[in-house]
Amino acid sequence: MICPHCAAQLAARERTGQTCSRCERRFALDPKLHGRGMHDLRIRRIAERATDGGRLKVTLTQLWYLSRVSTSLWDGKPARGIRPGVRWLVAVPLVLLLLVVGDLVQGMVGAIGVAAAVVVVVVAAALRYRPASRAWWSITPSESAFRQAMTGPWRTAYKGLPAGVVNDDPGTPAPRESVAGRREAVILCTDHAVAVFLRVNALPGRLKARLVEAEPAAAHEALAGVPAGLPVVVLHDASALGALLAPLLRLAHPGRVVVDAGLPVSAVRTRRGAVHRVSTTSTVDAADLRSVAGLPEEDAAWLAGGRWSPLAAVPPRLLESVVTAAVEQALSARPAEPRSADGFLTWPAEAPARAGGPSRTKGTTAG
Repeated sequence: MICPHCAAQLAARERTGQTCSRCERRFALDPKLHGRGMHDLRIRRIAERATDGGRLKVTLTQLWYLSRVSTSLWDGKPARGIRPGVRWLVAVPLVLLLLVVGDLVQGMVGAIGVAAAVVVVVVAAALRYRPASRAWWSITPSESAFRQAMTGPWRTAYKGLPAGVVNDDPGTPAPRESVAGRREAVILCTDHAVAVFLRVNALPGRLKARLVEAEPAAAHEALAGVPAGLPVVVLHDASALGALLAPLLRLAHPGRVVVDAGLPVSAVRTRRGAVHRVSTTSTVDAADLRSVAGLPEEDAAWLAGGRWSPLAAVPPRLLESVVTAAVEQALSARPAEPRSADGFLTWPAEAPARAGGPSRTKGTTAG
């Protein structure tokens, strides 16, 4: 690997203890220890692009998605074959019966009975049972490994996180949001990392908006204390609950402007390089997604199967521009104005690209 300080090409024996043997300075990450792609220079380049040259601040979750080197998603499979207990419960009595026939009956019939018993044993032994498997996903490096590397070795080597990166761990005190001035809109955000990103960049204040962070299931209650006249911009993952959120809020608040600026399924479902994850707790039916959210058949089926894509994986600069455009649209809209079926009015036709380079996928690819 290349020393991030003196640019010397270091063999494994020349970088023991994460210290360069040439310049004797400590570095944070060693691909041999922390995994492929985990290198100081690469992480710095990604952070530089993510922060738009230092103009923005980004969260550790956003940096993790941008720094990933591979994504994998495998479809669940139904059970195949007959369980061994059931198989032998049927096979053993049949074999015994055929052997008794072969012993009692002489001649050709008896020989056929014995041969049939052997065939039953062979077939029963050859049949294989494959239990059902659940769909699963993985990202390399894992979130826990990435966070540990950045808050451990990186902090030790550089006395802090990469420039412009903030820790969005739920245990970390949330950044304070300025409440000065009159608020003209509401940004309802269902993703904690994105909410932290908006706060640390003072985006709600610049847009004269009030930021409300809430899970999709608690979004209606979260708006209870918000003045009824303020328009609402909804930010959410490309998920089943996310797709239903804005339509349900419009039904619950018929006099309020609700602009859906969440990540659209159409932008990530077939996009190579997009992050695809799977939830085993999804209970939303495809028919509800078609009728309530107005989604096409393919998008509704994708979400109903538990697939989803995180809003935090969107490149920060694109996320900033989408939120800005959505708030501006909300301020100029009226509740009675017609909206498109899906409500995703501010996202570009192309799905967001990843700052960390192309990903490699396995199984059913992450798009």
